[in-house]
Amino acid sequence: MKVIGIGDNVVDKYVYKKTMYPGGNALNFSVYAKQLGVESAYLGVFGNDRAAEHIITTLKSLEIDISHCRQHEGENGFAAVDLVDGDRVFIGGNGGGVQSDHPVVLSAEDLAYIKSFDIAHSSIYSEMDSELQKLKDSGILVSYDFSSDYTDALLERNCQHIDISLLSCGQLADEEVKNLLKRVHSFGSQLVLGTMGSRGSMIYDGQSFYRQEPHFVQPVDTLGAGDSFFTAFILHYLSEKKANPDVQEAVLLKNSLEEGAKFAAQTCLVDGAFGFGIPF
Repeated sequence: MKVIGIGDNVVDKYVYKKTMYPGGNALNFSVYAKQLGVESAYLGVFGNDRAAEHIITTLKSLEIDISHCRQHEGENGFAAVDLVDGDRVFIGGNGGGVQSDHPVVLSAEDLAYIKSFDIAHSSIYSEMDSELQKLKDSGILVSYDFSSDYTDALLERNCQHIDISLLSCGQLADEEVKNLLKRVHSFGSQLVLGTMGSRGSMIYDGQSFYRQEPHFVQPVDTLGAGDSFFTAFILHYLSEKKANPDVQEAVLLKNSLEEGAKFAAQTCLVDGAFGFGIPF
């Protein structure tokens, strides 16, 4: 299996301890997939400052393919972070840095390259919604993280091009989560996954809802928990479906959710999304 994250990368600047860590939804997906033993690549936009240099060095050290990334003069994306009882609190940022002026526009060469992967994952912070149809038309499986910054209009517009949608739903009651997942499925996504923080997660496949409780740990840092949960979930789901096409969907989804919860708990024991902090 080969997977690719396309879109956002940042450094998460932990202001209280003057340390920055590589991160971003799309980049985290690539890194977590590599940690789980899957060949992975990342396609995104870097600046030319120290933050960008650190992200590039980190990805090279992890042997993640960045051959199709772009680099422009200017400040790399960053988010300013504080921690309260191990939970992340974002307190600012620069709106994606150079990515906001130079978003990813997929060329024919990019799409030919992307077709060699099993799944492409992007996010609402990647500023490439206009490219989703290209990804979908290329025939690759597309997953997308809406975080908590979605509207019905945005969901209806994008989900026709997205196979697997991920949404942060911690602010919603269980029945509201179910109604939201149903709506997103009706807009076109085959699988819709809602994460609910300490209440776990819920997935809808068009017929049934499946609930997953979290694996509770004393967190060092919850940054990246949702990204790691989704990565482990979808990799297990796809690999098992390929290895055993006759497996029951209910069994496959339940087992995959469990793998996601297990890996997310491990991520919560690491500073930053996946470590590699340096002073700033």
